[in-house]
Amino acid sequence: MVAVLLIIVPLGLAFAMPLFNFVSKRIAAYLPIAAMVCNLILSILLLPSVMENTRIVILGGLPPPLGIHLVAGPLGVGLSGLISLVGLAVSIYAWGYIKQGAQDKYHALYLLLLSGATGAVLTGDLFNLFVFYEILCISSYALVAYLGDRNGVESAVKYLIQGSVGSGLILVGIAILYGMFGTLNMAQIAIHIDNVDSPALFLALVLLVTGFGVEAAIFPLNAWLPDAHSSAPSSISAILSGIAIKVGIYAVARVLFTIFGVAVVFQYVLLLGLATLLIGEICAFSQDNIKRMLAYSSVGQVGLIVFAMCIATPDGVGAGLLQLVSHALSKAVLFLGVGYLVARSGSMSLSSLNGIGKRMPVVCFACVVAAFSLVGLPPFVGFAGKFLIVRAALAGKSIFFTVLIGIVFLATVVEGAYFFRMVQTLYFKDAKRQIEYKKVPASASIPIMALVVFIVALGVYPDVLLPYLKSAAADLLNKAGYIKEVLG
Repeated sequence: MVAVLLIIVPLGLAFAMPLFNFVSKRIAAYLPIAAMVCNLILSILLLPSVMENTRIVILGGLPPPLGIHLVAGPLGVGLSGLISLVGLAVSIYAWGYIKQGAQDKYHALYLLLLSGATGAVLTGDLFNLFVFYEILCISSYALVAYLGDRNGVESAVKYLIQGSVGSGLILVGIAILYGMFGTLNMAQIAIHIDNVDSPALFLALVLLVTGFGVEAAIFPLNAWLPDAHSSAPSSISAILSGIAIKVGIYAVARVLFTIFGVAVVFQYVLLLGLATLLIGEICAFSQDNIKRMLAYSSVGQVGLIVFAMCIATPDGVGAGLLQLVSHALSKAVLFLGVGYLVARSGSMSLSSLNGIGKRMPVVCFACVVAAFSLVGLPPFVGFAGKFLIVRAALAGKSIFFTVLIGIVFLATVVEGAYFFRMVQTLYFKDAKRQIEYKKVPASASIPIMALVVFIVALGVYPDVLLPYLKSAAADLLNKAGYIKEVLG
């Protein structure tokens, strides 16, 4: 039942927030920290056992496929650990960063977002995947508009409209599958889906991938992301980029690999990922607003992750998952660091940050490390991720994949160009105006540098993650194994 606690702890503390406010309003900022510490410990304790055997948690006393259940496998528990790690860093950062507005509501919504993300990666039921996904999305809409300014509210409304359309498509897709199979259990649908030949089945696939693709920010469903990331508080930008879009990627992968498992579809989604990569990187290169640049960079990284996973081999999926971890850590560092750079300069314009690296050395150093990791320079974890992606793509010695890897290299060159431009701005350009230096509080520098340590450590010792990556890849690719674990 440890897997249940991963959802109950943040969800319970979110609803208990008003009760804690009666004791002291200062407690609100500590509850997300406590919840994420608890979830991180539980995930670490649970991971070794689920790598041996997937744990099925039956809720309500009814076994699958009749009842609701959680699937605590290597992929789900590993992602819950990543959610907890990044969520903990961001919650510590927010303790000193969020000083205006209704702080208790901010922290309650933040806990709801994380509980929705955790539930989505653990559930084995398609409708509950939708429910947890909606908890994540609705919390995200509200948090984007948290500051209450015009840009934030406008971005949140755009996000809400596009997200609602995506949610509607998901719900229609689920209804089609339920009408055809009479169950919402993913394993039960998967075991019978190969026996059905109907155009409605393809329609359900398209609706589900499109709906979840909105949150995953896959092109052309990514229009909400640049506005939302640039207008939200930096702590929320970090969690949207580091966690929320990863849940969207997970949901798309679970639908493609576990429920449908149609190999021919992977090639089309792979090309869609490649288009997302190119468009994201080119758009990022043209930005002067640093938060929009990072937002479009996230779109490009999503494309690379989708490309790797749709190679549909154990090495390809494993490399995609490593790149997912790399992006979550690196982009969290960048958004958290940029939050204070923008606060000190008073502008999101890249040119306003000229020479600020000399005045804010710790934060700027962390941003440079994260940027170099995303570009794929050693000895950072991003290098290991991109190297494994290239190796997986070239393993079949196909001319098709050789050409595609050439396009990936081209996108990486574009990515390197705008990140090196950022480094040049921070360190090698003279400031146009005097910026008042204020020391970055420990509540910000400590979680940022902790994530930097992970980026470097996993880059130097990527083998630490390889056993997990192998098990997590098998969790996605072995459809028959998943069915057997869940249904016995």
